[in-house]
Amino acid sequence: MRPATCPCGLHAPYEACCGRFHRDEATAPTAELLMRSRYVAFAVGDAAYLLATWHPTTRPARLRLDPADRWTGLEIVGRTAGGLFDAAGTVEFRARHGHGVQHEVSAFRREEGRWFYVGPA
Repeated sequence: MRPATCPCGLHAPYEACCGRFHRDEATAPTAELLMRSRYVAFAVGDAAYLLATWHPTTRPARLRLDPADRWTGLEIVGRTAGGLFDAAGTVEFRARHGHGVQHEVSAFRREEGRWFYVGPA
């Protein structure tokens, strides 16, 4: 079931926010928006989107999400570059879930107009 309000924290309806990226109707224009949409993909169990937005050089062959995982909030701590005209950037975040908090500085790269998650910076 898809949430009414997008879990990414931008206070917009899911369908108009990260849902459009998940449905491949648009691509995330910045590294931060890709980070937010990937967080939401974890929250809604969309492994296909996570794999599609993972850079091919670091992408795992498979990704299995635990449906029992509950993601409860995202905080963007900071970012470097990753804007509309950048080729790379980082996003530091804290993602709360049922087992605690995941804190990471993630590296992103843009190729042929699409942003990809590379891995921890």
